Amino acid sequence: MISVSEATAIILSHSIETGKEDIAIQQACGRILREDVCADRNFPPFDRVAMDGVALCFDSYKNGIRNFPIEGIQAAGEQPKKLNNLDACIEVMTGAMLPPGTDTVVRYEDLDIKDQSATVIQKINLRDHIHHQGQDAKQNEILLSPGTLISPAEVALLASVGKKNIGVSVFPKTAIISSGDELVPVDITPLPYQIRRSNSYALQAALLALGCAADQFHIPDQPEILETEVKKILSHYELLIFSGGVSKGKFDYVPQTLERNGIQKRFHQVSQKPGKPLWFGTSSKHIVFALPGNPVSTYMCFYRYIKPWLIKSLGGILKPNTAILAKDFSFKAPLTYFLQVKIENENGKLVAYPQAGGGSGDFANLKEVDGFIELPAYEIDFKAGQVFNYFPFRN
Repeated sequence: MISVSEATAIILSHSIETGKEDIAIQQACGRILREDVCADRNFPPFDRVAMDGVALCFDSYKNGIRNFPIEGIQAAGEQPKKLNNLDACIEVMTGAMLPPGTDTVVRYEDLDIKDQSATVIQKINLRDHIHHQGQDAKQNEILLSPGTLISPAEVALLASVGKKNIGVSVFPKTAIISSGDELVPVDITPLPYQIRRSNSYALQAALLALGCAADQFHIPDQPEILETEVKKILSHYELLIFSGGVSKGKFDYVPQTLERNGIQKRFHQVSQKPGKPLWFGTSSKHIVFALPGNPVSTYMCFYRYIKPWLIKSLGGILKPNTAILAKDFSFKAPLTYFLQVKIENENGKLVAYPQAGGGSGDFANLKEVDGFIELPAYEIDFKAGQVFNYFPFRN
């Protein structure tokens, strides 16, 4: 049995370099960027009016003029109108180019407008309410770098520089395989000794939240069928995630079946609770995670190991989170403990409140928690105020 840190190091050392594909920016949200994105011109490309009001020449105001005749109106998207009389003004709308001959914008709130004349009623300053040319970025400046997780904000930026299509990391072709004769399809009424499949759907949803689609398979606890089906799946998929069949029960055939099919075991069992039976293996073409079948174990192992592996393989940036333990907690077993917590943001800091659960089979409790903190092995008493690594269930 290896430690959590050893398991993490082994898994991340087997990250893969996925390919690149070009997709439309409408599909880019949630994907990992694989190219530099540069400004195609200055941002903004001109001195931009930042507030609705009037544009005027500040020297006229400085010389004591407070009443400015309005020469015209300029909307956003119009060619700029030149101010002919420097003691006059032009009405301007947000987003318009600053009219030549003007250098200051006065908000409507700071004006009294009557009879086509604007009177300044509040103190103003030179170049008020102007978003200056190149203030945000200069032409050819790198705006986004490879490894960036694309959010709606990045999509807006891509559109603003004319990137109709963008290069992103390709997801590995992924299969989720459940095993266990007690599991029935979600649309079937279980017999008293059966349960519906849920882990597969949870894993599929967790992957989809990262943008990665996955296919589901279910294999009964029969060695011959497991052997045949695993061989088929290995021929079509790169990333395989098993749920169940990895413990020491007499019907847990997954590890030996994988090894017979060319998957080299990297480790089996981790000094952690929940999720001790975790199995991990690789081949030249495959990455295989075999997770314990208990729902909480499956869920926590995904966020502790599979998500970081996937982000690294896609070229993304792993960003560790920490949280402060809200109250004293004790755990006696010499194992790393994944403590389910509810998170509160208190004065800008994440504070973790331990949540009681019913063990690794209590998946109903997962809806009540935000994630888990990792308590190190061989310690018993954990004090309020200590800081621990935090793994959120939601992005």
